[in-house]
Amino acid sequence: MGKFPVVKKILILSAITGVLVACQPTNTVTQPLTSNLPSGVTLIAEHSASPNSVSIPYKKYRLENGLTVVLHEDHSDPLVRVDVTYHVGSAREEVGKSGFAHFFEHMMFQGSKNVADDEHIKIVTEAGGNMNGTTNSDRTNYFETVPANQLEKMMWLEADRMGFLLDSVTQEKFEIQRETVKNERGQSYDNQPYGLRSERNSEALYPVGHPYSWSTIGYIEDLNRVSVDDLKAFFKRWYGPNNAVLTIGGDIQPEQVLRWANKYFGSIPSGPTVVNANKELISLDETRYVTLEDEVHLPLLQVTYPTVYVRHKDEAPLDVLSNILGSGKTSLFYKNLVKDGYAVQALVSHPCQELACEFQLIALANPQNSTNLSELYKRFEQTLAEFEARGVSEDDLNRTKIGIESSTIFGLQSVSGKVSTLASNQTFDDEPDMVQYDLDRYNAVTADDVMRVYKRYIKNKPSVVLSIVPKGHTELAAKAANFTPPARKLDDVSTVKEHIAQAAIVDDFDRSVQPSAGPSPVVDVPDFAKKTFDNGLTLVTLDSKETPTVSISFNMEGGPLLDPIDKAGLASLTAQMMNETTQGYTNEEMANQLALLGSSIHFDANGRYTTVRLSSLTRSLDETLGLLNKKLFHPAFLESDFLRLKQRTAQSLQQQVKNPSVLASRAVSELLFGKENRVSLPDTGTLQTLENITLDDIKTYYNRYYSPAKANVVVVGDIEPNALQGALAFLSDWSPKPYEIKDYAKFPEPGKPVLYLVDKPGAKQSVVTIFKRYLPYDATGEQFRSKLMNFALGGVFSSRINLNLREDKGYTYGASTGFIGGKTLGWFDASADLKQENTADGIQEMLSEISLYHDKGMTQDELELMRNAFTQGDALEYETPASKAGFLRHLLTYDLDKSYRATQTNIINNISKNELNALAAKVLDPNSMQIVVVGDANVIRSQLTGLGREIVDLTVEY
Repeated sequence: MGKFPVVKKILILSAITGVLVACQPTNTVTQPLTSNLPSGVTLIAEHSASPNSVSIPYKKYRLENGLTVVLHEDHSDPLVRVDVTYHVGSAREEVGKSGFAHFFEHMMFQGSKNVADDEHIKIVTEAGGNMNGTTNSDRTNYFETVPANQLEKMMWLEADRMGFLLDSVTQEKFEIQRETVKNERGQSYDNQPYGLRSERNSEALYPVGHPYSWSTIGYIEDLNRVSVDDLKAFFKRWYGPNNAVLTIGGDIQPEQVLRWANKYFGSIPSGPTVVNANKELISLDETRYVTLEDEVHLPLLQVTYPTVYVRHKDEAPLDVLSNILGSGKTSLFYKNLVKDGYAVQALVSHPCQELACEFQLIALANPQNSTNLSELYKRFEQTLAEFEARGVSEDDLNRTKIGIESSTIFGLQSVSGKVSTLASNQTFDDEPDMVQYDLDRYNAVTADDVMRVYKRYIKNKPSVVLSIVPKGHTELAAKAANFTPPARKLDDVSTVKEHIAQAAIVDDFDRSVQPSAGPSPVVDVPDFAKKTFDNGLTLVTLDSKETPTVSISFNMEGGPLLDPIDKAGLASLTAQMMNETTQGYTNEEMANQLALLGSSIHFDANGRYTTVRLSSLTRSLDETLGLLNKKLFHPAFLESDFLRLKQRTAQSLQQQVKNPSVLASRAVSELLFGKENRVSLPDTGTLQTLENITLDDIKTYYNRYYSPAKANVVVVGDIEPNALQGALAFLSDWSPKPYEIKDYAKFPEPGKPVLYLVDKPGAKQSVVTIFKRYLPYDATGEQFRSKLMNFALGGVFSSRINLNLREDKGYTYGASTGFIGGKTLGWFDASADLKQENTADGIQEMLSEISLYHDKGMTQDELELMRNAFTQGDALEYETPASKAGFLRHLLTYDLDKSYRATQTNIINNISKNELNALAAKVLDPNSMQIVVVGDANVIRSQLTGLGREIVDLTVEY
């Protein structure tokens, strides 16, 4: 489920190339035009680019049944994005019937009249595309990104579930998806630390019965109460074409798209009239204190003030206020809470929805310096008072405005980003392109505006103060709870008794015939330049003019692998220190300089590399590289920064082990690679190894391993390669310091297959991993072919193991299998978060599916699906600068020529079912695999004894 996207965009993309350009106010046609359009289609508006304005060009049409169609052309890549957004979310639900909108998001993937059960996802997968659906309080959207030749098929799919769904909504499907939604709630809410934060906050902030007073996923008791006909009635009320927006962007021919839109959607009858909800500001009579006991290590404090609603005149200054108070190292919250050691993390945000916004102050307490949340609460109040006394500076305003510009440009580098923006704006404002409007309102914010909204909505105003504390420690709350949500009055909740029939639809064509795809697009691997310097540094550049942005990654091989095992976490902590104070710049001064440029520089150490990531607008690249030079070669390595980061990392490690998924990952790594190997420990180390690290260790690591000797630089964006080499001379002239990466110690022998049980008292679900060690990555050999073999077993949503455990049994929100391989290590795993009461059942089903696949292999149909999915999907591989950069880093990491993709395609097209099934027989013997289960041992142990494996209790070090 997604959040309502507040659109703060500063961008112009040409209709043909997607290139960012400067334009005048756009030409917008607002009167109906019907010439040369299919019968029943009306042009409502045409929005085209012209100099000195910013916009996303589009054409907007309306069908006779009320469906709005928005089209955007971008021929830069041979792909299209299809988005159907319905103006219905949890805010349209009734008291006692929560979760309906999200429930129906699930049901919309269960087949319709002309699309068999589970076929929707299979068809998109076979087309080489990706897809999903999301629900929030205000809208539900369904989307596919596919090669351009698959567009008609996607429109047919979306139309079939809009017009022909209800007869396929059976009681059996209803029951299965009800269990799936319960599993999702368990996995994402009830079994997650802080997972109930938003729900508890909303219950206290909004009046009883307010459409935002319950969460999008809903309450279990409401899901248990309703029937399949209740759900069908909800669909009939809200999912008509007159309450939907069909947005299509990419490599399209608008005339053809309109003919298809009219053909597939035009005969679907309108639904009931939909009236937008009233937008009324809410307020509180007094501050409400709420305490939530949870499975957490770090207490959390959240203070929430009700404010306005999206695109209210005060939204923009409130956003600027939130940025000043709590966004990044320039903020007051960072200075007063994080830097001073009172909080591990602290932020201020102003999320907005259609009917209401919330001004949120949030901090995770640092138990070393803040023993209870009352101290944090005082710090919140003191920081607000400091802001009022300090006022708003010019830098405050400029940082926010430039940050909006930069994030907008980076955020809309893809067709999917542009389509999502157009769809959202049309749904909520009846105007797809709000870019110039948003730019104007944020640029117009003054210091007086910010102070005005602070006094109007924040200063001395009642709020919801939510304290999340470890179970049994309510004394840590900011104040004693004075608010409990009133009991919900559910006595008069009505249920639908009658059968809900599908409306009759008459067409002049046969909808049961799936449209064929057009000719497959030709996809070329991006051209790039490569050069290796005398110091060992390899530079790879790819010039891309689609947006005026540049992304650079500087990758030094080794990273955590270079840590002494008794000081695991050293590489990670060194990278964190590189993000701190620089000689000649305080933390805040450097952050301010970068923010004023709209740029970012970030060091981290994960897996096999220490990486420096830089992003910049093209116009700011030289200045940003100058700041990188200073950060890379002149770190301050202050004792105060070191102690704060070390303490924060320790608290983070203690918090992580409250998460069952983290415990499972730790256990699997230890069993695969053994306690004698660095790779068995997290990149950030453990509490014990972290304690061993000194500031001198940091300096030694930096001096020894920050070197171009085993490094590469990948640059993608709007660049001039010759000029770039000069700008990067500080890297190419850097003297190398050779070093070696040690081999691994001997890995443990797997031994007989057993079940390792990690006790997590109070866990609501059981996290399960079935695994074995296997080959490292290869581009065209056995490991690559094993991935092809795995596709039908568990490599895609429509795989056997996911359809069994999720769709057929309702044991989990999702199950998958995969072959994971890096440069030197690899393994196979199958994983799922299972319902507690079905832990053993789920494991048995997972083992049975693996065993059957081991014995029988895949079918011919599954082979063809795999081939189509892998070969058709090339059209989506290189669209964005990020995807291009990822491809280039992959080439460098594994020393590949770009022709390897052609070799892979040849293998995919020609590999036989017999070869893949022989691999399954070789690799997938369940008796060669171990099992890790993380759950409440007191509850699930008796179940697990029936699996016939020895149970070994395992304690994970942290």
